[in-house]
Amino acid sequence: MSKAKGKHAEKDKELSPAASITMSNISSLLDEHRAALSADLKSSLESLTSTLDSIHSTITDHRQRIDFLVTNAISADERLQYLEDTCSALQKDESLKLKVVDLEGRSRRQNVRIIGLPESTEAIFRTEILASPLELDRAHHSLAPKPSPGEKPQPVILRFHRFQVKDLVICEACKRGPLVYKGRTIRLFDDYSPDMLKQRVEYRGPMAELYKREYKTAHYSTEWGEDMNPVHFRGD
Repeated sequence: MSKAKGKHAEKDKELSPAASITMSNISSLLDEHRAALSADLKSSLESLTSTLDSIHSTITDHRQRIDFLVTNAISADERLQYLEDTCSALQKDESLKLKVVDLEGRSRRQNVRIIGLPESTEAIFRTEILASPLELDRAHHSLAPKPSPGEKPQPVILRFHRFQVKDLVICEACKRGPLVYKGRTIRLFDDYSPDMLKQRVEYRGPMAELYKREYKTAHYSTEWGEDMNPVHFRGD
């Protein structure tokens, strides 16, 4: 028995140093792995933190831009609404429309519209109709396209320097009736604005009835004075 115990004791002595070295190595390896994992985790967390900070900065910048765009959109919408309200109010303001019509009519006060005048005709008033040259500001065709051969010629617009002379020409043209130039009948009219023509169309029926009753319009005369009505009716 004593010999057996001695053998076991010797075996334990032989195994104990090996077992102690193995545990020490394992503990050292675990410590190394723990340190490496800690370093890797710390590095990953730092990288993740940096990425999150960049994302947060980008989101903050986008939020500021979106807020700026929303503010500008609201401001633009308010200005647009103000303009729409203003335009709506101006459209309902009949006085402005009447002023524009009046100003356009005054700008055409010195104009004469000639219908039927052949194309490329110049200076007919100076040589054939009126004894003395006229003082004109300008003369031009209307904005209609140039007619093809055989079609009706474009109306011609004359702007007299003095509206009194224009009125005398219109009165004389009414007295003489249609004028003939080179076998072509030409007519002279006042150059009314589109709005004025619409108003005259509305009175076409009453005017026809007055003509049936032998009432005729009397054109404006410079002897009446500017404060008198340029159109009145008289019986023959």
